Amino acid sequence: AEIAREERLKKIAYMQEMPDSTPAGTVDEFMFKEGVQDQLDKLDKELVGLIPVKRRVKEIAALLVLDKMRRKLGFETAVPSLHMCFTGAPGTGKTTVAVRMGQILAKMGYSRRGHVVLATRDDLVGQYVGHTAPKTKEMIKKAMGGLLLVDEAYYLYNAANDRDYGQESIEILLNVMETQQDDLVVALAGYKDRMDTFFSYIPGMMSRIGNHIDFPNYSADELVQIAGVMAGQLEYEIADNAFPVFKEYIEKRMELPYFSNARTVRNAMDRARMNSAIRIFEKYAIGGENGGVCSVEELKAIQAEDFQILLDDIVNADTDKRIFA
Repeated sequence: AEIAREERLKKIAYMQEMPDSTPAGTVDEFMFKEGVQDQLDKLDKELVGLIPVKRRVKEIAALLVLDKMRRKLGFETAVPSLHMCFTGAPGTGKTTVAVRMGQILAKMGYSRRGHVVLATRDDLVGQYVGHTAPKTKEMIKKAMGGLLLVDEAYYLYNAANDRDYGQESIEILLNVMETQQDDLVVALAGYKDRMDTFFSYIPGMMSRIGNHIDFPNYSADELVQIAGVMAGQLEYEIADNAFPVFKEYIEKRMELPYFSNARTVRNAMDRARMNSAIRIFEKYAIGGENGGVCSVEELKAIQAEDFQILLDDIVNADTDKRIFA
């Protein structure tokens, strides 16, 4: 205690003697030098839309940058609560944001490694007595120094069964979130209404989470943009007249069950690529057009007819089978 008191007195004297003009460095310097700006730029490039989500991530990054600037000058600092809750439907970018947040925390020195470990109930909860604790601790061990993302976290708690083994996993997580918060960030993800119910049963979990980020569903226009981004990443080019067909498909698909935003778009793009491959194969390999030689442009192109097949599957299918189209 005496040593701590002496250290504090030295710090107070240092702060009192420090000229007001002492530079802490500019925010931009810290953003670029620490690589934070690079991660935010990647987030902007990887995710279409989601303006509120990006704004919240930037706010968290700003807090970390300013905290580091204060530390450089010798001010008292404390690691803010970095545990998070991501709410929203499937395919809205929660995992992508978790990966970028892990990298930002690592760049700023709040995380040793910055990696993300994804876990579900099956990864954390055992099937018999004495099985849950080792499973949960093993996942925590893998995530140490980074971020543990628990998807559909509400499945950890079963209100109808007070002997459910999920309660043991929750208790271990609560303890680690409190005692190991300097070396592990826990992020819970799931539908908002179910997460709210989960927190009502486990108030200790709610009190440990300082950052709540809600992920809205994408609009049809944003999903069309996402399709263009996905195509570009795979070095495909969507023909101009193909975009309206895809938009009509996605608008009809949004009205059906099991719609998953960007995941549904990825599945549609995979099918469109297959349709393109079949079309080119039949034209050149089977039909023998142009001596079986096709151009680079044709290998890269996704045409309107490749999406039209998807649209026809929905329009022409029996009502009870449309969800599979």
